[in-house]
Amino acid sequence: MLSAFITATAQISSWTADNGNGTYTNPLFYDEFSDPDVIRVGEEYYLAGTTMHCTPGLVVLKSKDLVNWSLASYCFNRWEDILPGQDKLKLQNGKMVYGQGVWAPVIRWHNGKFYVFTNVNGNGLQLFTSESASGPWEHKPLGGHIYDLSVLFDEDGKVWAIHGYDEVKVTQFKPDFSGYVEGSERVIIPRGSAIGEGHHAYKIDGMYYILSAEYSPMGRLVCARSKNIFGPYETTAVSCCESLGTRKFPLVEGLGLHGEWTHDGAKFHIGHYPDNELGNATIHQGGMVQTPEGSWWGCTMLDFVGVGRTTCLCPITWTDGWPVWGLEGNPGRTPRTWIIPDGKPSAPSAPYQRNDNFDKKTLGNVWQWNHEPIDALWSLRKGKLRLQAAEAENLLWAHNTLTQRCIGPVSTATVTLDGSHLKDGDRAGLAILNLPYAWVGLVCNNGQLQIQWHHQQLSAQNRDLPKGAKSVLLRVNTDLDQMWATFSYSTNNETFTAIGDTLPLPYQLSIFQGSRYSLFCYHEIAQGNSNEHNYGYAEFDNFMVKEPLADRSSNYPAGKVITLTNLADGSRMQALKRGLCYRAYPGSREFDSKDCQFRVIDCGLGRVVLEALNGMGYVSITGLGLSADVRLIKDRSKAELFQWQDMLRGECMLMSLTTHCYIGCSPDMGEPYSARFAGSDPNRRNGCVFKFEIVNR
Repeated sequence: MLSAFITATAQISSWTADNGNGTYTNPLFYDEFSDPDVIRVGEEYYLAGTTMHCTPGLVVLKSKDLVNWSLASYCFNRWEDILPGQDKLKLQNGKMVYGQGVWAPVIRWHNGKFYVFTNVNGNGLQLFTSESASGPWEHKPLGGHIYDLSVLFDEDGKVWAIHGYDEVKVTQFKPDFSGYVEGSERVIIPRGSAIGEGHHAYKIDGMYYILSAEYSPMGRLVCARSKNIFGPYETTAVSCCESLGTRKFPLVEGLGLHGEWTHDGAKFHIGHYPDNELGNATIHQGGMVQTPEGSWWGCTMLDFVGVGRTTCLCPITWTDGWPVWGLEGNPGRTPRTWIIPDGKPSAPSAPYQRNDNFDKKTLGNVWQWNHEPIDALWSLRKGKLRLQAAEAENLLWAHNTLTQRCIGPVSTATVTLDGSHLKDGDRAGLAILNLPYAWVGLVCNNGQLQIQWHHQQLSAQNRDLPKGAKSVLLRVNTDLDQMWATFSYSTNNETFTAIGDTLPLPYQLSIFQGSRYSLFCYHEIAQGNSNEHNYGYAEFDNFMVKEPLADRSSNYPAGKVITLTNLADGSRMQALKRGLCYRAYPGSREFDSKDCQFRVIDCGLGRVVLEALNGMGYVSITGLGLSADVRLIKDRSKAELFQWQDMLRGECMLMSLTTHCYIGCSPDMGEPYSARFAGSDPNRRNGCVFKFEIVNR
């Protein structure tokens, strides 16, 4: 089993949640995927998500196992195809739509047709329909002020939109979706019912359920239910306090009036928070789906460090008629690692091919343009991406900036830039598009090319190119967990030289997106306004992304002898001669002895038994709740099975399959180890997260 796991994961070069051993590790995507809505049609699942101002827009993914996903299609290629003539969608005449556009879509399938509903700011509700999730999609504008909605095709033929924040309403669509039934809107859940927004509505066994994201004072997933669509509804929380062991992200603050932050030198700052505060860095919005075998699963998002917003998969346990996120005995909490639904994994695979040598006639489907591109100003020629410069004040206003989401936990993007055709005032390069943004690239001044590192709020740094050089390799290293990026360049295709300061990668609620790798070329002017001047162009080649932590085979030390150091206080879990597990502190006799060493015995599906090397036997669990002692017994057949929880970077948790809680030891209470912990705190220091180290023997 272990060899199969290592073989499968060793072949992974881009993040996939699939561990290759019948389990998966959240998040499903280590890049941005916001506002997920999920359905099943036959044996396949479909997931729709937010794309904001980027094109192509409105993404639909498909999967056979809820873990491995691939692109089905985008619902539209250009804004002009669905909403023609709008300057703000094209970065023209001083207008833009950062933080707007397509968001919180709904995907449904009814009578042989796919439906995707989504709001577009200032343009009302939009509907896309197709007989195939692969498209082509037909577009119909519905208008109105309905957003963050869900759609329910009821059994009586009526179709309802469920929408609103705090006060939840329903509005009936006309049968041909030409609009809404006049006078049909009514309140079904009054204010003050602890309901939020971003609804997902279902009718299951005659009962109406509405999942909803509550974000104040903390992100939670709540559920309302009623036997009648018009209510009355009762409500409860079905997921809370689950951050998967990630702390609240530093947040961009002080943005001021809309648009002020689009200038270089914009006056905003990055706020920092207590490292154990949850805020909205929790599972809080998304939908649920039933497998053909009858199990239920939730696809929900959380605000996830430098990634932005991404999606997690959680088993659902129906309890007293409520769809509760989590496993029996540990309601409301999502496993970081769990078994693939119904034991039907497909081959581990990533949703996108991120590398692009630009040799094909079309761009890879991972790419999206920042706003609407000007098609006359870009092309794929002779294996190169050519971007023609147009006037812009800075990167945020630059036309034809080509982006893809940064991928975590850690990644490095490298591209070759040929600047031989740049003209005075042109600049081109590789950027991290975020707030603040920064880039490394080439600038042309007085006919001379220079390497420049440019930061939205800091002074630029320039370096001379070797005499006669016209091209350069540009590189960005990112750590999305630690939320930073660094920049470098090479003029000899071998040695890279660092340039510029470390760029923080915060999340922000202005453009509602995480960090993006971006290729750009523009002509800098005092105020952005695209004119048809004859500026130069840049050519890019061999865009490559490397993900050193995508291969997680070393994260599962099956067959190895390990120590388990508790992140709460630096102590190691110790097998006491009295038959209990307790703590051994650095400097003690036991700390580096066999008393703190355990052999990891692989039992398949990522489940392990721990054998104490001091001869005390195997780790077991007795009792439930506070009395769920971690004991040591001689009979291996009665040893506890633990689901190994991969917390990445050599950290782990151990889930008891008896309690579905985690073994741990409070740093403050002086207690022995027990299997009573619901999950990790954001800072991972509540006593149930370990750093494991392999002992050489």
